[in-house]
Amino acid sequence: MAINFKVSIHRNDDNLHLKLMGDFDGSSACELINVLKANAHSASMVFIHTNRLNRIHPFGRHVFCNNLNNMDGQSLKFVFTGGKASQLEP
Repeated sequence: MAINFKVSIHRNDDNLHLKLMGDFDGSSACELINVLKANAHSASMVFIHTNRLNRIHPFGRHVFCNNLNNMDGQSLKFVFTGGKASQLEP
């Protein structure tokens, strides 16, 4: 995992907000998928905030996008926000 990667988790109602910070590489993508699996069970929308991301490594994006399909049948709507949203969203 990128040494400076962190995920801040916040809930309101049935929305899950994940604020990503630092560099996003393959290990960071795996951590984000694990955070989603552990916290998205009662959420209908997941907001992924990218304003505090520094660099998105292409491999990290690839790992993240490929693993979104393995969310155990959960029907989630993802909303990507921030300056790096277009670089991370599938």
